Amino acid sequence: MIDLRQLRYFVAIVEQGSITRAAGVLNVAQPALSLHIRNMEAHLGTELLFRTPRGVEPTEAGTTLLHHARVILDQIVVAEEEIRGNLKDPSGDVRIGLPGTIAQILAVPLITATHQRYPKIRLRIAEAMSGFVLEWLHDARIDLAVLYGAADEQGVTTEPVLEEALQFFGPAQPTPYEMLPEPGGAINFADAIAAPLILPAEGHGLRDLLAQAANGRALNAVIDVDSYANIKALVCEGMGFSILPQNAIAAEAQQGKLRAWDMVPALRRQVFLAHSSERPMTNAVSLIRNLANEILRDLARNGSWTGAVAINEDTPETSPIRKG
Repeated sequence: MIDLRQLRYFVAIVEQGSITRAAGVLNVAQPALSLHIRNMEAHLGTELLFRTPRGVEPTEAGTTLLHHARVILDQIVVAEEEIRGNLKDPSGDVRIGLPGTIAQILAVPLITATHQRYPKIRLRIAEAMSGFVLEWLHDARIDLAVLYGAADEQGVTTEPVLEEALQFFGPAQPTPYEMLPEPGGAINFADAIAAPLILPAEGHGLRDLLAQAANGRALNAVIDVDSYANIKALVCEGMGFSILPQNAIAAEAQQGKLRAWDMVPALRRQVFLAHSSERPMTNAVSLIRNLANEILRDLARNGSWTGAVAINEDTPETSPIRKG
């Protein structure tokens, strides 16, 4: 195998017309240069240089190698210049997958910040349920993902960024359901899951989290609907109750269309930033990953993401149900 160093040595020898002069220019011992040439000739199975009274000149094979060596070395210089330039003025395509509920909060701030900080980076956002987003990441259809729940799978690296609170909620008008506390109070989690619930279907991340938190107790799911909008509409019609992220129902609760209760113990779910551990991140992808991390945490800190709390690097892992 011929390496770049040998190519540089060979080009210098031909350009100088002498191994001795090339040794002086390269600051390499003459015997070492001669050894490199012999090794290259042995590898290629032909002579590359022949000696004349004026010095050394390339053979026909040497002339062919000289042409390709100059192209290769020039391309290395171009690549280095592009890399250094991209570090100073990053560019390229970055694809990020977001669950729809997160896209509603994150997409606009992330697109705006990317345009302001890195105008040459083309950010593409794809929306789907968290499970589909993870599949896209595995299939290399996206570079980054925001997920509900850690992806304990080979080839994916996840980092917890936020925790968001879940709330039990019902229609604006009181119902005959007897286990409800006074508005503004808190409901026991066991009572919440015993209420007639409208929930995402089994296999949905939120439904799985509720089942895990129930610890073997049955969820009284009377209607399965995967759309948060439809869940809220059905609850508003008095068809049942539900448990969703606080941010998803904050507007309707504030407008008096829904009544919401905290649960005891408190129920939270984590939001993770994910990327493939099997593919190297480009500089553009790395920058957008850091930017998304920053914006997600800012959304929690400034209250734009209702019920969310930023997870610091030294915050320990939390269980699905947290007291507080």
